[in-house]
Amino acid sequence: MNTNTLQRSYEVRTYGCQMNVHDSERLAGILEDAGYVVGEAGSSDVIVFNTCAVRENADNKLYGNLGMLLPKKTENPNLQIAVGGCLAQKDRDTILKKAPWVDVVFGTHNIGSLPALLERARHNEQAAIEIVESLETFPSNLPTKRDSTYAAWVSISVGCNNTCTFCIVPSLRGKERDRRPGEILAEIEALVADGVIEITLLGQNVNTYGVEFGDKGAFAKLLRACGLIDGLERVRFTSPHPAAFTDDVIEAMAETPNVMPSLHMPLQSGSDRILKEMRRSYRSEKFLGIIDRVRDAIPDAAITTDIIVGFPGETEEDFLETMRVAESSRFAAAYTFQYSIRPGTPAATMPNQVPKEIVQERFERLIASLNHIAWKENEAMIGKRVEVLVANEGRKDAATLRMSGRSRCNRLVHFTVPQGAAAPRPGDIVEVTVTEAAPYHLIADPASVEEYAMRRTRAGDAWDRAEAASCSVPPPAPSGKKVLSLTPKTTPIDFELDD
Repeated sequence: MNTNTLQRSYEVRTYGCQMNVHDSERLAGILEDAGYVVGEAGSSDVIVFNTCAVRENADNKLYGNLGMLLPKKTENPNLQIAVGGCLAQKDRDTILKKAPWVDVVFGTHNIGSLPALLERARHNEQAAIEIVESLETFPSNLPTKRDSTYAAWVSISVGCNNTCTFCIVPSLRGKERDRRPGEILAEIEALVADGVIEITLLGQNVNTYGVEFGDKGAFAKLLRACGLIDGLERVRFTSPHPAAFTDDVIEAMAETPNVMPSLHMPLQSGSDRILKEMRRSYRSEKFLGIIDRVRDAIPDAAITTDIIVGFPGETEEDFLETMRVAESSRFAAAYTFQYSIRPGTPAATMPNQVPKEIVQERFERLIASLNHIAWKENEAMIGKRVEVLVANEGRKDAATLRMSGRSRCNRLVHFTVPQGAAAPRPGDIVEVTVTEAAPYHLIADPASVEEYAMRRTRAGDAWDRAEAASCSVPPPAPSGKKVLSLTPKTTPIDFELDD
């Protein structure tokens, strides 16, 4: 076992939401900045768990995986195990009580402390716990190692000011804190200069962005400012909140060509009574009105959602309201969850917890309905031409001899490259016609080269460079396309900043 930090290897295992995925990119960047190197899964010197606390099975999964590492830790005491993220912020000392072989516990506000905590635990030969109650530095100021050469997450805010009764995130991530627009745009320009052509703006509630510096229209302005960045082809964002979703955002989406026609709009429940119990400050009529206005402005928009089944007190009538709203909304996809008690949330102590067997039956009914709706929505895509950003997403690509990527409306597309046509690289763009549909993916099998078009991109060039670097061979010649300066541009987007 190497004892020199500069030679120690690491791996990060991620559970939970997109915020955690992005945090894991930062953890990787921090560790590599401190001299660690990527290790092989299961045989690294340091194993970091970036945890989620939203659902009960997240706890069970973490402690199960920690238990599986006990024999390795017993065999090799130099192995270090670190637990961070929302569950660490919530459980703190409980983690060491349940798994005393863990070396480091750190929270959501101090991920930059991980290398120092690992060194402290190793030097002192005892566990290091550090949980802070407020953000030490905005996470985007930390080093980041991206998983993708062509797409990137960009945090615009952290924390949440809502008080949904089922959600523990605000108590773990804190109140909303917003980055200044100039910092965000400078980061995006730097990413584009590095080859990125798609960014996703990230926050617990992106459309309240600007609340901290007093500009209620800041998010719509930010979308429009992204439209002025040369070389940025696709802009997405997640997640908005229906209560704060305003028409200026819809207008910015419709009028900014590189903002993609996709929207994730969490419903949670279609019952007004349950929405009130959840402290979701909108009702089903408002939600459906948002969906209608988005489709009026962006007819080809694909809308996805989150739904909770079995919230305390949910009756059959409440559930049928959820079914009604889901059918009216025509979701392209839905992330559907069975309610589980989260200690520390108001819903955990509410009366009339719904029996598991009733929740399961409703869940299965809803899934069947949502699958049918998604399939119908996808069938409407057959015969249409779609632009696909090529990615490495298809688990069965090798078996089906297809490649995969995402359309502008964020649908997963599996496509074949006709014989004699040039194969794209991850990050390149292809145009194909949809030939088949399934509930959660599209298939495009061009019959000839004439039905297939491929455009090489700066993102594909970046992928080539990354592959060459990993193989220690000279990178290909640059494409000759313009590379953006890292100096932030001055754009005619006026943000109101209250200092």
